[in-house]
Amino acid sequence: MKVQAGVILVVLFAVFGSGAIEENDQEQNALEELIVETLMKPESCIETSEMGDTLQIHYTGKLLDGKVIDSSLSRDPLVVELGKRTVISGLEQSLLGVCLGQKIKATIPSHLAYGKRGYPPTIPGDSPLEFEVEVLSLTKQTPWQKLVNDVLPLVCLALVPTLLGLVGLYLYNKASAQQPNKRAKDKKSKLKKK
Repeated sequence: MKVQAGVILVVLFAVFGSGAIEENDQEQNALEELIVETLMKPESCIETSEMGDTLQIHYTGKLLDGKVIDSSLSRDPLVVELGKRTVISGLEQSLLGVCLGQKIKATIPSHLAYGKRGYPPTIPGDSPLEFEVEVLSLTKQTPWQKLVNDVLPLVCLALVPTLLGLVGLYLYNKASAQQPNKRAKDKKSKLKKK
């Protein structure tokens, strides 16, 4: 009788318990990806945000249990220049492709928020976050900003090896120029000894 009861419990666990495990796995997987929901989108969306654009936003950040961790509603709007990493990467990614006046809800996994360390004491480690964001203004990147943000770093990367090469060439030429003078002095000293 005890053996049959044990077998029945194992069968019940296999049937019902595996479903609960799969649900937990699905919840964990859902928290591995950034989820962006549109709460309100204006009827006319002429321009969407791209890297380099500047947004003014109001936001409310919460833990998944609903505890508010930060909000800009009682302050001036937050200015975010996309690509400058002024906010957590999950929030920045969720702001790509939004319109002026759009409201979104972003569920951000911990690795795109504050990671394993969290932000004590407000945000525990490995905490996914939820942000409700309203886009108040959208300023497109100017050609000058594009030049500074995209081209200038590449030029600087090219200049570093060039400058190092020039310094090396200068030092090599300086060292090479000293050797003939040394030989000439050695010949003069040998001639004087004779």
